[in-house]
Amino acid sequence: QLVESGGGLVQPGGSLTLTCAASGSSINLDAIGWFRQAPGKEREPISCITRTATTDYVDSVQGRFTISRDNSKNAAYLQMDGLKAEDTAVYFCATGVACSGAALSLIYHFGQGTQVTVSS
Repeated sequence: QLVESGGGLVQPGGSLTLTCAASGSSINLDAIGWFRQAPGKEREPISCITRTATTDYVDSVQGRFTISRDNSKNAAYLQMDGLKAEDTAVYFCATGVACSGAALSLIYHFGQGTQVTVSS
């Protein structure tokens, strides 16, 4: 089971850190991806981290978001800085086999999502 947390309301330019906590099984050998779904749009991948901690990002978040993992805590994180209104979305984490760029392939599980709203 994957549970995301850390979402909320933040002003433009602000920061949030999302946590993806896994329970029931280890995610240490999995690749982990973060996705988001804005209102009226399809869910899109934004970042991926391999089991060896190689990372990748889509252009729209490159340089502002940082994905990381802590295998000792069976968790992954998404540090989001310089948030913009267009970052408003429900954010999901997922585990899978591998990263294909910023996208996670052969997905095992999605979490339920956490809302991030960027507004003044």
